[in-house]
Amino acid sequence: MSNPVPPHRPDPRPRRRDRHGRGMRGPIAPPQVPIAMSRADAFDDLVRDSADRLERKWPQLARVEFVVQEVPPARSAEDDDWGGLWGDGPDTVPLGRYTAARDGRPDRIIVYRRPIELRSRTRDDRALLVHEVVVEQVAELLGLAPESIDPRYGQD
Repeated sequence: MSNPVPPHRPDPRPRRRDRHGRGMRGPIAPPQVPIAMSRADAFDDLVRDSADRLERKWPQLARVEFVVQEVPPARSAEDDDWGGLWGDGPDTVPLGRYTAARDGRPDRIIVYRRPIELRSRTRDDRALLVHEVVVEQVAELLGLAPESIDPRYGQD
């Protein structure tokens, strides 16, 4: 008995995603326009601005590495090793973290992007919350109160 379905032959023309010959679409906005910046890039700029603002007053922060990560690491049984990263409650999610220098790595202040974005509605709220998190972590690094790091801490 013969097979009614002929074997599949490879198409001589490579298939392209662009079936109508119009080419790929261009960017929505030119790169120099603020709308072209991704949310992650805008968040990085907020952290950098806050760190630069504090560095002018506290020159020892020039050796500190400011890092942005998407989310904090998963909560595990070794949370005591994280120095209270997860706080007291079971539903507490950290917004930032300070790690001391070791093994040739400088002091690091880590800011978690997604938890901060979820807690802020506008860009101004996000900028204020990012600055407060950075100030809190710098205060922990220097062993001072956040109000002494930035006198406007906690004010709207």
